[in-house]
Parts: sequence; C-alpha cells; structure tokens
Amino acid sequence: MKLHIGCGSSILPGWTNIDIFPHPGVDHVLDVRDGLPFRDVRFIFAEHFIEHLDFDSALRFLRDCRSVLIPTGVIRLSTPNLDWVWKHQYHPEAWHSSSEAVRDCFWMNKAFRGWGHQFLYNTQTLAEIMLEAGFAAIEYTQYRVSRHPELQNIEQHDQYPDTPETPHVIVIEASGQSSQQSKMLQEPLREYKNAVLHYPQVNRTDNTG
Repeated sequence: MKLHIGCGSSILPGWTNIDIFPHPGVDHVLDVRDGLPFRDVRFIFAEHFIEHLDFDSALRFLRDCRSVLIPTGVIRLSTPNLDWVWKHQYHPEAWHSSSEAVRDCFWMNKAFRGWGHQFLYNTQTLAEIMLEAGFAAIEYTQYRVSRHPELQNIEQHDQYPDTPETPHVIVIEASGQSSQQSKMLQEPLREYKNAVLHYPQVNRTDNTG
C-alpha cells in the first residue's frame, strides 16, 4: 500500500489518496491527526502538508507513519524551507525605504501565518523530528528525484527560484526504525512550548454589528 497524505485535488493514480476534505478522487476522507487506520504500508508521501500541523501534531503524525510502515518502508515529505523564507523574504541590508521594510515584515509573517501554515522547518530541525519519531535513516533529495522508482516525479506543487545551497522546498525521505531520541530538540522545544503552546490564542468576537 502507498499512502498519499493531504492530497487535496492532486490525485496520484495507484496510491491511496487521503484528505480531510472529500475532493474528487479522494479514497479516504479522514483527519490524520486522529491516527492512521492502515497497516503494512510501503510508502507514504505528503507534499506541502506537515507545515499545516502544529509541532505536537506533526510529531504524532510522523510517529503514526513510522508505526504503519513496514520495517523497510519509506516516507517522503516536502515542505517550505525556513532558510529560503529568511533569505528571500527579508532583506534589511537592502532596504532603501520604510515601505520596503514594511513589505518584508508582511512577507515574513505571510510565510508563517498564510495558507494555514502552523510551523516551518529548516533542514536540521526536520531531520531531528524524523529521528524523534522513530526513523533511523534520513536522506535529503530534490524535487521529483528519488532512488525509489515509486517516489520519482510525484511532486506537483509550484516551484520558486532557488539554489542548491538554499532550496525553496525541503524534500526528505526517511526509513528504518530507531528508538533513539533527538538530543537537539529537547531544550529548544521546551522553550518553544513555554512561549507558544502554553498560551492559547485569544478569540475575539466581532462586536461591530
């Protein structure tokens, strides 16, 4: 079995296409934050999906993926690269006017808050969360490139100008099984939770009427 998670309207033939909304061609309508009701999965693919989950939900999702994959199974993720966002959306050294500074401020916040984004990753942090979820082998690759034939040429999301040193999108494949925990995540994650996750968003009621 091959799972295509968060497929939206981009249906992959030969895959089990999964989304939270009933788009045409979706095989299973479900919220993967509640778990993955599958077993003996060979491949999992999720394109521009994990950034739409908060950090804790993303970690649970990846652990569920590791659980349903066969021991030799592979997960392939693509997600916006935080390093690219910083490099291409924020240019204080090149500001010539206040309007440019204001523009860059909104560009940065759009990258974090727009399109339903919850958490953006750089390559190091994405690798660490994969290890924390129980994967043993991490491999970075490129858009539509994989040493696994089943994972070749399957990305469909738009591309933006980038460089090999700072790709617009991180594409990562993980496999194997490990019980080791990431030592790098512990302190930054504790501080992050104290600053963000322990303070619920305030919902304001519109009283203009």
